[in-house]
Amino acid sequence: MQNQWITSVGLDIGTSTTKMVISRLKLVRSSGALSLPRFEIAERELLYASPIYSTPLKNGDEINAELIWEIVNKEYEQAGIRPADLKSGAVIITGETANKTNARQILHLLAERSGDFVVATAGADLEGLLAGKGAGAERRSMQIRGAVANIDIGGGTANAAIFQRGKMVGTVTFHVGGRLIQLDSNGVVIDVSPSIRPWLRTSGYNIKAGDTVSFTLIKEICMGMCHCMMDYLAGQIIPEHDESLRSLLNGEPLVSMPPIGEWMVSGGIGLLMEAKKPESLADTTAHHDIGPLLAHTWKELSAQYPIRLIQADQTVRATVIGAGMQSTEISGATVHLDASLLPIRNLPVLGLDVSSQMLEQTGLLADVLEAIMKSGASLFDRDQSPPFGLALSGMNDLTYTSLQHLADRLHASFVQHFPASEAMVVICETDIAKALGQSLAKRCGQLPKVICIDQIRVVHGDYIDLGEPISGIMIPVVVKTLAFHNRAEGISQ
Repeated sequence: MQNQWITSVGLDIGTSTTKMVISRLKLVRSSGALSLPRFEIAERELLYASPIYSTPLKNGDEINAELIWEIVNKEYEQAGIRPADLKSGAVIITGETANKTNARQILHLLAERSGDFVVATAGADLEGLLAGKGAGAERRSMQIRGAVANIDIGGGTANAAIFQRGKMVGTVTFHVGGRLIQLDSNGVVIDVSPSIRPWLRTSGYNIKAGDTVSFTLIKEICMGMCHCMMDYLAGQIIPEHDESLRSLLNGEPLVSMPPIGEWMVSGGIGLLMEAKKPESLADTTAHHDIGPLLAHTWKELSAQYPIRLIQADQTVRATVIGAGMQSTEISGATVHLDASLLPIRNLPVLGLDVSSQMLEQTGLLADVLEAIMKSGASLFDRDQSPPFGLALSGMNDLTYTSLQHLADRLHASFVQHFPASEAMVVICETDIAKALGQSLAKRCGQLPKVICIDQIRVVHGDYIDLGEPISGIMIPVVVKTLAFHNRAEGISQ
């Protein structure tokens, strides 16, 4: 296969804003002529970035799906792109918008309408990862010795993603954002988001809709939020000893905080840091919220910490660029698949590390696979085809005999527990997908049909999306790790 470009889209529906990008991903062969074919994404080129729209809502609890779809259609026309042209990409609902009553329904509807393989994603961890990639924190972490944190602060949440030597080591999310407190130019409070009220109460601030507040008070609140976040990221406080921090955290804290050498700010707050510093309530409430003051408070306080503040590559578009340009990986070229089954979206993953002892002892492998299949049957829908993907790791010294033994036991266990399933998906860590896939297909006959891929790293608990074949020999893949605070090694993406 010659080098090839595929077109990708990213759509980010946030608390305050909605934006879209179109990009191209260049696939090149990275292996030698005498090696097994291996392809990777060598270049990511931004083709088109939409204007930034205010996120359309029907009311405080619902997203306006039709207006968002009108935005998408309009921007496709502007970019000269048809949904059929798109081979990868992601729709992501971020911040407080993810809590709207129809968020999940809208998410999947937009993904299905937007192209052949545009996946629906949500979750603060994934949002932080994509923003960190789009803002340049991942790239920057490969250039310095210490860790780099990107703090993506929007209208409703702040997602901090920490990278070290090109790998993400964790994320943490805070109830901090520009639209959590809305007020007019006279200081009359229009609304206080429920998510920030616990922190306000804990910190001694009793403000509510209808109250009149001063510039000094709002500045004090912004300083309190920023100090709390920054103290935690700098390793100066821990949640167990600080009630204020516990009330500001959205989800679980990090298990351990690596020393951060540099941090950057993306999102709408990152963009506002570049604007004129607000000196009054009128300056602060240009958008009827506290965003401008929150941005410049972070900028001022950053000088008090032994962490260097650097400029993000992207600010308000960091997440959408991450979704459109960084969410996709490419499978190995030695795969076994039935193209009629693709695309497959939101497939849960169960993991199995296959040891040499399992391959040598017939009963041991059968017992382990029995436990995995029982787990899958209890966790997922037995009637779903496929019910889950099985990620196989280990198998470093696999022989022909042991591969056939693995295929025998895997086929027998799967059809016993999922007799109605029309498809079986296996993801291999090593380059054995074609051989194992053919062996499984021989045993399965007409059903279940087999998809066996490799060169994609997934772990137990991930979700995976498989796109349609490219040139018939590889497929685009999105690995979605939505919750991993307790993992020691971060994630695969």
